[in-house]
Amino acid sequence: MRYHALACDYDGTIAHEGRVDDETIAALGRLRDTGRRLILVTGRELQDLLAVCPHVELFDRVVAENGAVVYWPAKREEKLLGEPPPEPFVRALQERGVAPIAIGRVIVATWKPHETTVLEVIRDLGLELHVTFNKGAVMVLPASLSKATGLAEALRELGLSAHNVVGIGDAENDHAFLRFCECRIAVANALPMLKDAADLVTRHDRGAGVRELIDRLIDADLRDLEPWLGRHDILLGIRADRTEVLLRPYGTSVLLVGSSGSGKSTLAAGVLERLADCEYQFCVVDPEGDYRDIPEAIVLGDSQREPSVTEVLDVLAKPTQSVVVNLLGIALERRPAFFQALLPQLLELRAGTGRPHWIVVDEAHHLLPASLDATALTLPRELDGFFFITVRPEHMAAPALSAIDLMIAVGRSPENRIRTWGAILGLQPAGLEPTTLEPGEALAWRRSEDSPPFRFQIASPHGERRRHQRKYAEGEIPEHHSFYFRGPQDKLNLRAKNLNVFLELGDRLDDATWLHHLRRGDYSRWFRDVIRDEELAAEASRIECDTHLDTQATRSAIHAAVEQRYTHSA
Repeated sequence: MRYHALACDYDGTIAHEGRVDDETIAALGRLRDTGRRLILVTGRELQDLLAVCPHVELFDRVVAENGAVVYWPAKREEKLLGEPPPEPFVRALQERGVAPIAIGRVIVATWKPHETTVLEVIRDLGLELHVTFNKGAVMVLPASLSKATGLAEALRELGLSAHNVVGIGDAENDHAFLRFCECRIAVANALPMLKDAADLVTRHDRGAGVRELIDRLIDADLRDLEPWLGRHDILLGIRADRTEVLLRPYGTSVLLVGSSGSGKSTLAAGVLERLADCEYQFCVVDPEGDYRDIPEAIVLGDSQREPSVTEVLDVLAKPTQSVVVNLLGIALERRPAFFQALLPQLLELRAGTGRPHWIVVDEAHHLLPASLDATALTLPRELDGFFFITVRPEHMAAPALSAIDLMIAVGRSPENRIRTWGAILGLQPAGLEPTTLEPGEALAWRRSEDSPPFRFQIASPHGERRRHQRKYAEGEIPEHHSFYFRGPQDKLNLRAKNLNVFLELGDRLDDATWLHHLRRGDYSRWFRDVIRDEELAAEASRIECDTHLDTQATRSAIHAAVEQRYTHSA
């Protein structure tokens, strides 16, 4: 199962005029019965929500106040993720006649057309607050908070990864948390901008649309949406015609075959690097100590110390943390038994949470030998998210080989390695010819496709470039280099400390502020001078100069240009 949680907005999504109908309540219960988690993500204050939603106990967590409060219904415990509203700010709004005004634990909310006054007060007091809209509502929060940050905290508490979450919403303030989810759904009554960014728009409005999504989740785990989720694919390499060779992060298994020094480790390291970039969790079982230098993973065990199954699971308890299990300290003859003890625990964790997303097994012919008693083999019927690396596939257990989707061969005579695998499966790849690979090339065959094997140039690891991207996407750029959305007459002072925050703030800005910076060329200038990305700067400059694009089109184009290059994991 890929999707282990549904995160849904309240007003306009599961609720109509503040109420959730009985059919939708029943559908949410059916989804819980499948073992999936439910997370409610709303802009409402918690007490207000509890007053109108008597079935809040259906949800494993509630993210309230647009991300500022996380509530645990089963224990009636809440956690504040931000500071209470500044008293001078509230007092100034009241003095300027802003009414009605609601003051939550962290949020301050009012209605249009008071947004101009709200922005002026934020500017006059020099506060680092941001304004979010929810159709007619105007919500004010600390700049670091959004529905996405609240959902991230809820998932951390539940031990879930955003890669195993479906999100559904209808309004402006849902952009951030939908972008955070693996699959983005908009109900039929959603705003056009949200529909444009969604992977699926339901046929029905509000609760009926949510019920439609729940039925599809229960029936097929949204497998029919796979073609629309290509943004999550992992790069393997480039063909001669410059098309990319991509690995789907779910529903795929790989066999990588080649002799020592043929490029197996280069290809595997590149895949692991890109998985880590996108915060997919992996567990590498490493018999020979070849993966000790992966900076994104914690290495357990060495030549002097055996790893334990318990400590592997302890590391994997954090959804974004990957692990390398070094078996050098375990005697050669005992390594298969250790693997057979570890694997069921990994599969049990995956059954409950969807992770680790990938299980990488090096020297697979030794850990899963052909001589292994089939009754003792704990492999699942479908080998989703397995990456086997071996010199001799014919020495591997047949159940493992029979479930492989993609084989990649490197080194000399790669066609013979593919032919050997095909013979084990009782298949004969079409158009398989003698092949001499150039350095850095590989030969691949997808058994599910009626096409001959193809060769491609392996995408090598680029650690420095990856760290550069991650720094600017997720890290903290110094204050004097951050982007500040100030707008006309410097009414605002919203700091974007990285590209992810830049996108979140950009989505919520009023049109006047967005256009002010666009027409001045501020976006392309920041991308060039601070981010130091000439390609992104050139693309932004083209968008800034295109007078045929309306405001929303420029916003979407800038967003897409940044996300394509930097924020696949956002």
